Amino acid sequence: MKVAVGSGKRKTAIARAVVKEGKGRFRINRVPLEIWEPEIVRLTVMEPIALIGDRARNIDVDIKVRGGGVMGQAEASRTAVARAINSYFDDPEIEKIFKGYERALLVNDVRRKLPKLPLGRGARKKRQKSYR
Repeated sequence: MKVAVGSGKRKTAIARAVVKEGKGRFRINRVPLEIWEPEIVRLTVMEPIALIGDRARNIDVDIKVRGGGVMGQAEASRTAVARAINSYFDDPEIEKIFKGYERALLVNDVRRKLPKLPLGRGARKKRQKSYR
């Protein structure tokens, strides 16, 4: 039985996806993707699966994700799924489809939150300055 593993990161969220032969089941943290809420997260994670079309009918994808927020987890999961599918099929055509759609499917987003700076409430916001 063929198995492929892929990982993805976004901000502080880390996802690991396992792709293996199956009946087209997709789960995030043991919950079926069909009932995962909110809907925007479900659609984001489904992007790489939708791009490969009929090939997704005979694979199972198990995703484990932790850390970060809802969208960070969704984008980390999406990268993990795309990488796992790419290594499972080992087809340059699939890699070309993913890169043509969006580079972030195969490459982690390296942007991180700026640290809080002195004299302010956050990275950019500062206390108001008065001259009189």
